Amino acid sequence: MGYPTTIQLIARTKGNQWYVNFPNALAKAMSFKKGEIVEWEVLARDRFTLTRTGQQNKLRHRRRTDQQPFRD
Repeated sequence: MGYPTTIQLIARTKGNQWYVNFPNALAKAMSFKKGEIVEWEVLARDRFTLTRTGQQNKLRHRRRTDQQPFRD
Protein backbone atom coordinates (compact mmCIF):
# COMPACT_ATOMS: atom_id res chain seq x y z
CA MET A 1 0.00 0.00 0.00
CA GLY A 2 1.32 3.43 -0.93
CA TYR A 3 0.97 6.74 0.88
CA PRO A 4 0.16 9.57 -1.54
CA THR A 5 1.81 12.83 -0.54
CA THR A 6 1.72 16.28 -2.09
CA ILE A 7 4.94 18.21 -2.63
CA GLN A 8 4.62 21.74 -1.30
CA LEU A 9 6.46 24.80 -2.62
CA ILE A 10 6.90 27.96 -0.59
CA ALA A 11 8.06 30.72 -2.95
CA ARG A 12 10.25 33.26 -1.19
CA THR A 13 12.19 36.24 -2.49
CA LYS A 14 15.54 34.76 -1.44
CA GLY A 15 14.81 31.29 -2.79
CA ASN A 16 12.19 28.59 -2.83
CA GLN A 17 11.64 26.00 -0.14
CA TRP A 18 10.22 22.58 -0.95
CA TYR A 19 8.48 20.42 1.63
CA VAL A 20 7.63 16.74 1.70
CA ASN A 21 5.50 15.65 4.64
CA PHE A 22 5.37 12.08 5.82
CA PRO A 23 1.97 10.63 6.64
CA ASN A 24 1.61 9.82 10.32
CA ALA A 25 1.20 6.08 9.69
CA LEU A 26 4.46 5.97 7.72
CA ALA A 27 6.38 8.03 10.28
CA LYS A 28 5.18 5.74 13.09
CA ALA A 29 6.04 2.60 11.10
CA MET A 30 9.55 3.99 10.58
CA SER A 31 9.81 5.15 14.23
CA PHE A 32 10.95 8.61 13.21
CA LYS A 33 11.96 10.89 16.07
CA LYS A 34 11.74 14.67 16.23
CA GLY A 35 15.02 16.22 15.12
CA GLU A 36 16.29 13.05 13.45
CA ILE A 37 18.60 13.78 10.53
CA VAL A 38 18.11 11.82 7.32
CA GLU A 39 19.86 11.96 3.96
CA TRP A 40 18.28 11.83 0.49
CA GLU A 41 20.05 10.13 -2.40
CA VAL A 42 18.76 10.43 -5.96
CA LEU A 43 18.98 7.07 -7.76
CA ALA A 44 17.11 8.10 -10.90
CA ARG A 45 14.73 10.86 -11.94
CA ASP A 46 11.78 8.94 -10.51
CA ARG A 47 13.49 7.13 -7.61
CA PHE A 48 15.40 8.12 -4.50
CA THR A 49 16.29 6.68 -1.11
CA LEU A 50 16.07 8.10 2.37
CA THR A 51 18.78 6.96 4.75
CA ARG A 52 19.06 7.56 8.47
CA THR A 53 22.32 9.19 9.50
CA GLY A 54 22.02 8.22 13.15
CA GLN A 55 22.41 11.87 14.13
CA GLN A 56 20.04 14.20 15.92
CA ASN A 57 19.54 17.89 15.23
CA LYS A 58 20.39 19.77 18.39
CA LEU A 59 17.23 21.74 18.85
CA ARG A 60 17.62 25.07 20.56
CA HIS A 61 15.08 26.04 23.11
CA ARG A 62 13.58 29.45 22.54
CA ARG A 63 13.94 31.82 25.43
CA ARG A 64 10.55 33.11 26.48
CA THR A 65 10.46 36.87 26.63
CA ASP A 66 6.81 37.30 27.58
CA GLN A 67 7.49 36.30 31.19
CA GLN A 68 10.77 38.16 31.67
CA PRO A 69 10.71 41.04 34.17
CA PHE A 70 10.71 44.45 32.52
CA ARG A 71 13.96 46.38 32.98
CA ASP A 72 14.35 50.14 32.51
